[in-house]
Amino acid sequence: MSKIKICGLKRDADIETVNKYMPDYIGFVLAPSSRQVTPEQAARMKSMLRPEIAAVGVFVNEERCKVAKLLMNGIIDIAQLHGNETEEDILWLREKTGKPVIKAVSVKSAEDIISWKDSSADYLLFDNGPGGTGRTFDWNAIGDFDKPFFLLFVLCADNIKMALEYNPYCVDISGGVETDGCKDADKIKQIIEKVRRF
Repeated sequence: MSKIKICGLKRDADIETVNKYMPDYIGFVLAPSSRQVTPEQAARMKSMLRPEIAAVGVFVNEERCKVAKLLMNGIIDIAQLHGNETEEDILWLREKTGKPVIKAVSVKSAEDIISWKDSSADYLLFDNGPGGTGRTFDWNAIGDFDKPFFLLFVLCADNIKMALEYNPYCVDISGGVETDGCKDADKIKQIIEKVRRF
């Protein structure tokens, strides 16, 4: 069964919702975005989060020392790198903090996936463009990729079953569980129930 990540939490009410419906991961966007939160906001919300749910910090070309500080202070449990970070950056973060790293890969073709297959990142996250574009790439590019990966995708009525057929370790959803730019508790409940039914 694929795990579930609800990304882009920014309100205390969002934490209350995920504590109720229990996705496996949540994401705090710590990079420029309509969903961006400050480290202080992330720390407060993390203190409210049930310990069974892992908090992922999403970064784009952030100084690795700043990422490491948030990991070592327990504000986030995992770093998700969405920029031009290198393999050296990934290795440094893992060695410095002992915490997992997710590296996002912008997929235009199968070659983009193949080029990262030997990465030291704990997980790759496949997306269409940097930082989440709101569009879905051709999932056939995943092919027979044999390492655990996160799949970021746009949620619609028909594509959750299709996404799960590619056997992602985790499905990563943000805008698809929002109404008017805010996380929608009913949509979060529904997607978690759907994923866990398959």
